[in-house]
Amino acid sequence: MTAEVAAARALKPLPPAWLMAVALVAVAANLRTAITSVPPLLDAIAADLGLSHAAAGALTTLPVLCMGLFAPLASAIAHRLGAVAAVLAALGCALAGTLSRWFGDDVVTLYLGTFVAGVGIAVAGTLLPRLVKTFFPPHRAGLVTGLYMFAMMGGAALASGLSAPLADRFGSWQPSLASWSVIVFVGLVAWAPFTVRANPHHTPGEEGRGRLPWRHSTAWVVAAYLALQSWCFYSAVTWLPPTYVELGWDRSSAGYLGAAFSGAQVVSGLLGPLLSDRTHDLRRLLLPAAVLAVAGCLAIWLAPQSAPWLWAVVLGLGQGAAFSVALVLLVRYAGTPEASGRLTGMAFLVSYGVASVGPLAMGLVRDVTGGLSPVWVVLAGLTLAQALVVVRMRPDLRRVD
Repeated sequence: MTAEVAAARALKPLPPAWLMAVALVAVAANLRTAITSVPPLLDAIAADLGLSHAAAGALTTLPVLCMGLFAPLASAIAHRLGAVAAVLAALGCALAGTLSRWFGDDVVTLYLGTFVAGVGIAVAGTLLPRLVKTFFPPHRAGLVTGLYMFAMMGGAALASGLSAPLADRFGSWQPSLASWSVIVFVGLVAWAPFTVRANPHHTPGEEGRGRLPWRHSTAWVVAAYLALQSWCFYSAVTWLPPTYVELGWDRSSAGYLGAAFSGAQVVSGLLGPLLSDRTHDLRRLLLPAAVLAVAGCLAIWLAPQSAPWLWAVVLGLGQGAAFSVALVLLVRYAGTPEASGRLTGMAFLVSYGVASVGPLAMGLVRDVTGGLSPVWVVLAGLTLAQALVVVRMRPDLRRVD
């Protein structure tokens, strides 16, 4: 008996699939809270720290930029630590960054904490599709993706809806933003036992580093789609509550509207991947999602006060389905778990690198035009471009191997 075989037999068995799914959901609940907790409080943060709209928008831009810049490094970290252990380390970063916001009385501390949290979100978010490909059978990929989308958007909705009330309760925006570290801690505790059992023997493909698929046409199609979708999503997350504050709403009500936007994504984020398990051509799901998102943007532009809750839900349904089914693409267009990791790393680097400009650019539009209404015209146009990219996403595109 070789030493490798003896070591493999000595390993503890992996937990049941349902328990691994629960741990994965606990991690996913933290992938947006550091971002969506900020917009309802942007006016208070900007006033306290003397920030312009563009600079305030950078508080959501920075984590998105980290998600792009650090996505390729996730594979290298997984190669050294193992993908499961790398997610645990990423949660540690997210915990430290989120908790540091309690001391965000100055610009440097606030932005530094946001950066550290963004690095953790980047590594964990990049590796989750790879772990779905590794630990779950292909016919369950959509279900598991839907579950962690449900958790991701559910956490986003809670953060958006409760940040302003928590700030009122604590008397300051700093403890409100830092309070979301509690959910990060829960995710870390849920994931830690899984880390003890999983290791490179359980995650094939970690024995070598793979290059990002820069010359692969399918990878560029996916990256272009995610770039447009992410630009629109993070711009909407950032500027939907401030749009209605500008129209005279109080910040708590505007935060609840942002929660309705994120809550609608919980529904479509779960439903989209579930339907993908039964859909050969994913364009049948992605095109209707784009139509809903365009309709929501145009409605907010043309008649923001006529049915704001409906507009937020329509926009959220479109954005939730668009992103959740895109995560299925990262699994379906990859031949192996390691290839899925490389495809995710490249797609996130390109898409989040481009999308990180979105909230900042939309803030500049507001500074130049004097209002947030033009922002929604721009987002509607970008979503139409997203639909054009979807047309190219044939089911027979060559997979990344």
